[in-house]
This record gives sequence, structure tokens and C-alpha cells, in this order.
Amino acid sequence: MQIQSNSYNSFLTQVKSLIRDAQYKALKAVNTEQIQLYRSIGKMIVEKQEQLGWGKAVVEQLSKDLQAEYPGQSGWSARNLWLMKQFYEVYQNNEFLQPLAAEIGWTHNVLIMSKCKDDLQREFYIRMAKKYGWTKKVLINQLENNAYALYLTNQTNFEQTLPEKYRNQAVLAVKDEYQFGFLNMSEKHSEHELETELVNNIRDFLIEMGGDFSYIGNQYKIIESGDEYFIDLLLFHRRLKSLVAIELKIGEFIPEYAGKMQFYLNLLNDTVKLPDENPSIGIIICKSKKRTRVEYALKNTNQPIGISTYNITKKLPEEFKGLLPSPEKIAQNIKNIL
Repeated sequence: MQIQSNSYNSFLTQVKSLIRDAQYKALKAVNTEQIQLYRSIGKMIVEKQEQLGWGKAVVEQLSKDLQAEYPGQSGWSARNLWLMKQFYEVYQNNEFLQPLAAEIGWTHNVLIMSKCKDDLQREFYIRMAKKYGWTKKVLINQLENNAYALYLTNQTNFEQTLPEKYRNQAVLAVKDEYQFGFLNMSEKHSEHELETELVNNIRDFLIEMGGDFSYIGNQYKIIESGDEYFIDLLLFHRRLKSLVAIELKIGEFIPEYAGKMQFYLNLLNDTVKLPDENPSIGIIICKSKKRTRVEYALKNTNQPIGISTYNITKKLPEEFKGLLPSPEKIAQNIKNIL
């Protein structure tokens, strides 16, 4: 009996998909078991130190004995055992975060433990790492650039302009400030220089944007009534299935920028957007902004726009510390957007 190629190819695709799903579930189960094992070891170390008064020497001794018992296996260094102890202590009073932490890798957990000061920050990065499949490098980048604060303080009009079904996802597409410390530029530069350097460092730029972005082009031409207009950068957001127009400004935000962006988005939606794509989104990235001015500029706009700033020194302004919402509001925001 001859196998028809089309039928067989479809069958093969289904089998391979089944195998990949099973492999992913197996890896996920192994990771969960490893995290639970490390937590249990950390708990035992804490309990023995409390009950029997054992000092630091017990961890060194335990490390030597485990490495002798399981030669060639990684994970039994004294440093890693101390991290297991820390992992248990950090999450022992938070029954909600314990199982959540088991859903990401040990390396990711170690990074989050070392960089985050409270459970809200830890929850944010754990959920983001899981949701977007952040690699170690991406997670380090997001931690160093304080993505937690930058996502929770961003200024957009998405609440008024986007359908609820993907509004929260769009919030995660815009940071309040972008850190362009990877650019080799002086503080004094032109918009053309900024655009050129971002394109020349496109990989780092897309990582800083937060994931799920694809680069389409710069100085992207759109035409209206025979006149040409050029969008500084045009990206595509895979999860939103939306075109994202980016305008770069080296000065302070002024309200006229929002009107120009509305014009661009209307044109993109009418002439570039495909039928199965969602409405386009605009991000205006300026050197600085007055937050009240941004609120007024976005108040009556009917196109989804976010207003952000950029920094090329990798230094988060002190003012962000006072912009974060209350812990209750942060918890609700994390729940909504993730």
C-alpha cells in the first residue's frame, strides 16, 4: 500500500507535535521536582541549625559528603546549598509564591532572589520569566534595568483605546523608560544618530523593548494624498499581532507629538495593517517628559499611544521610587497584566 505524501506529512507533523509536548511536560516536571528538592534540603538545613545549634560548618561538610556520594553531579557545592537555605527562608511564609517559583528554573530563581527585595517584585519577575520564556541573559537585563518599576509606572491610554481582550497584554509592550546603555553615544546626539545606533544594535534594542517584538524597518514610508511620511521605527508585536510605530525625540515631550502619532496610526491601519491583525500601537520615546502633560495629551486621543523616555547611562532616576503605586495596587496590576 502506497502512503500518500500529503496525508503522511500531516500525520508526521501531529506525531512530532505530540512528542514535543511530552518532552516539554517531562522537562517541566523534572524542573518542578528539582526546585521542590532544593527547597526541602534548605528547610532541613534551617531546622537542624535551629534544633541542634549547628553552625556554618554543617553546610561545608554536607557539600563534601554529597559530592563524594554523587560524583560528577552538579548542584552540591557549598554555595548552592546556602542558596537552597536562602530559597526556603525567602518563601517559607508565602504559600502562594512557593509553587509559582517551582515553575521557573533554579538559575532564574537564584537571580530573582539576589536582586529582589520583596515578594511583589519576586512575583512580577517569576511570572514574566515564565510567561515570556526569558533566558538568563534577558532576565539579567530586565533586573538590572528595573523592569518592575518601568512597567508599573508606564503612561499609556490603552485603558480607553484598546479592547479588553488584549489591553493588559499591550501594557507589557510599553515601559516608562528605556535603558539604551548599550549604545556607544555621548549625551549630545541627534535623532538621526539615535535611530542609526538603535538599528545598528537591533538585537539589544529588541531585548530592551521587552520581548515579542520583530523589526520591520526604519524610516518606514507611508503615503497620504501623494505626500510621503516616514515613521522612525516600525516593529511588529507577535503576541498582540499589532504593528508598533516608534517615534524618537531627543528633547522633552510636547503634546503635538501625540497628534502626529495618531495620524501615523490611522494611516498604518488603513494602508499597511493586514485584515487579521489588531489595530496599530504607537510609542513615542523622548529624552524627558512631564507626567502631567502626558496625561493631558493622551486624555482625548482615540488611538493607542504610550509615552516613554530613554536613558543611555543605565541609571534609573530616583524619581521612580516615588511613582510606584501602593502594594495593593501593584498586586492587582500584576494579576491583571500577567
